[in-house]
Amino acid sequence: MARKQRFREDDDAAIDMTPMLDIVFIMLIFFIVTTSFVKEAGIEVVKPKAAASKPNSKGNIFIAIKANGEVWMDKRLVDIERVAANIERMLAEQPTESIIVQADKESKHGVVVKVMDAIKSAGELKIIIAAEKK
Repeated sequence: MARKQRFREDDDAAIDMTPMLDIVFIMLIFFIVTTSFVKEAGIEVVKPKAAASKPNSKGNIFIAIKANGEVWMDKRLVDIERVAANIERMLAEQPTESIIVQADKESKHGVVVKVMDAIKSAGELKIIIAAEKK
């Protein structure tokens, strides 16, 4: 008596890709959720040169002060009285320990001090003043 052949030659073995796709999508969601997003100021300023400057990338929030006294946060022009409220909103979205202030070398000292006061009133944050290396 002849045995039946279990598999035909024209039957292909199929691999179920669904579990692998599930894992890939879960990993994608994990990386999106855990990624830290940087809140850039949105403008370029001419930073002063300093001999003792060193690179620092610990801040996630950037505040730019132009030479004419304009304050920029999160790619928007912000009134100087609203800086503290905007910092509190950004900290609620993404907590950080330090804020980087990018003041133009021609900006007025009084505006920079007002911005630094607003940062300190928003919480116990480390202020980093951006400068270029000489």
